Amino acid sequence: MKYTQPIFCLGILLWVTALVPAQVQSQFVAPSVNPAPAATGTYAPSANPDDDNSVLTIKKRVDEVNVLFIATDKHGKFVRDLNQQDFSILDDHKPPKSVDAFRKQTNLPIEMGLLVDVSGSVRSRFDFEQQAATDFLQHILRAGYDKAFVLGFNSHGQLAQDFTDSVPKLSRAVQHLQNGGGTALYDAVYRACREKLMHENPDYPIRKALVILSDGEDNQSEVTRGQAVEMAERAGVLIYAISTDDSGLILRGDQNLEQLAEATGGRAFFPFKMKDITHSFAAIEEELRSQYVVSYKPSDFDADGRYRSIEITANKKDLQVRARKGYYAPRQ
Repeated sequence: MKYTQPIFCLGILLWVTALVPAQVQSQFVAPSVNPAPAATGTYAPSANPDDDNSVLTIKKRVDEVNVLFIATDKHGKFVRDLNQQDFSILDDHKPPKSVDAFRKQTNLPIEMGLLVDVSGSVRSRFDFEQQAATDFLQHILRAGYDKAFVLGFNSHGQLAQDFTDSVPKLSRAVQHLQNGGGTALYDAVYRACREKLMHENPDYPIRKALVILSDGEDNQSEVTRGQAVEMAERAGVLIYAISTDDSGLILRGDQNLEQLAEATGGRAFFPFKMKDITHSFAAIEEELRSQYVVSYKPSDFDADGRYRSIEITANKKDLQVRARKGYYAPRQ
């Protein structure tokens, strides 16, 4: 009898311990905005734009920067046969001290998050969008090389499937999403970048991207669009957005998606017909396979946490370059 109480308490402790990991893995709670040093690998958010690395991949050497970018001709077609001499680079409005490498990276590993708006406002095309997203994952992911996660969001984010290279698992997660509720788009972007994509980069570049399926409306986020963009920049994430709005009008949500994508070097798509959603996914896949990467050392670089702008321009006429706008230098 004297052992009954200790055994009962131990049983409760084990039961509670078993419950906690499942809750942590599946539920994204609304973020609290506090200062955070992202470069050290900690994931506390930051409302202050003067903190860490961003827009590009800063490698183990804090004074070396990798930038992924694409080049297109005047018709918008990707140009894949250019060399270092075809581009000019400015870091913080100055030419870099040295350019250490320039490569055509059509085969880089991908770490990607698929963010699916499951709020009530996207109900009309939800089933078709689920199928289009599943087809996209089947085409773009290579087993043992790329990986992705699926996050459904309304007023809260729900991690339907964590990082995996298994397309069947990701597809099941997409198909099991159920729609309804309000919309907290910026919270979802913020947390996906901070929780899943804000990690120290390896010795080689990785394409990190978010693909958002949403009408772009936001009525319940605790963070602003600017804070969501900043977190994406700090994590080095490209944002691609596919609008689910089928009104044929340019609404506020479309502008939100455009600004998220443009600020991070990605692209927004506005398909009017349902078949155009499939074309949008195909365009994202092609773009992710058509990138260049340049590695350079900036001039007058200080590890002071300051934001530094990036400008990459093509020396050839009629070529356009799309890249991220800048990065936050790490603090030391």
